[in-house]
Amino acid sequence: MSTENLTQTLTQTVEELSEPKALKGLFHQHSDGKPLPSQRALEEIIELSRSILFPGYFGKSTVNIKTIRYHIGVNIERLHKLLSDQILAGICFGCESEDDDIALLAVRRDKAEVLAAQLIRQLPEVRRVLATDVEAAYNGDPAAQSYGEIIACYPVIKALVNYRVAHELVKLDVPLIPRILTEMAHSETGIDIHPAARIGHHFTIDHGTGVVIGATCIIGNNVKLYQGVTLGAKSFPLDSDGNPIKGIPRHPILEDNVIIYANATILGRITIGEGSVVGANVWVTRDLRPKTKKYKEVKPDKSDFEFDNGTGI
Repeated sequence: MSTENLTQTLTQTVEELSEPKALKGLFHQHSDGKPLPSQRALEEIIELSRSILFPGYFGKSTVNIKTIRYHIGVNIERLHKLLSDQILAGICFGCESEDDDIALLAVRRDKAEVLAAQLIRQLPEVRRVLATDVEAAYNGDPAAQSYGEIIACYPVIKALVNYRVAHELVKLDVPLIPRILTEMAHSETGIDIHPAARIGHHFTIDHGTGVVIGATCIIGNNVKLYQGVTLGAKSFPLDSDGNPIKGIPRHPILEDNVIIYANATILGRITIGEGSVVGANVWVTRDLRPKTKKYKEVKPDKSDFEFDNGTGI
């Protein structure tokens, strides 16, 4: 290809990629003075949150009981600054691009700083609940040697830090940022928890990979899931124009002391009653009464009972 043809090809491609029709729904127009969410800043927010909630396990390893107040104080101050900026970015992300009123932006910035402080004020309670999650993971896994191993190694704790911080932001009506935080945990751990889901204390996920928890799920206390569990929606009701109706309860309710084993699929706004157990690879679309045990029965194959005695018989 000649230099002239190469230039024409690149120019034509730029024109096609810049066409308004090609950009419809795929382009976010940035306005000066309105920050955009930053992946790097949000990653630091999660690292700071983890180091505040579990000091010594995340962040600086030199922390000790004599310096704990200093380390937490420094991290809280940094967290408030970063979180204020990212909450503002989330607020601005949903604003009209033409809305460039400087006074209004200042009001939004003040609001973001207040919301960031309110989130930080909830961190002691978040830690209290996370401590019960650590306890549940330890008690539910005979291979676990200590609480420290759970905190340092188990993906469920990392995913739950992101989720529980993000859920507090949802309760404060912060847009966009909560979903980014839980999707970061999804990428890191393979555990997909929507930040709007409601999850009680002493919650754990064994192994974790492939778990999906939908936005309108309600999960009680002392609930345990295994890998590959889906708590999803069965169908999407449509409006008169054929578009999905948003915001309606469409995911399961799991009452207290429920266990869901690997790769089970629970769909729709159904209730799994207190103390119920759902076996592996089971598909559930109807309510289960309390203390129900639902398993997928598999008849043993003859080969299951045949052993090689070394003679080839």
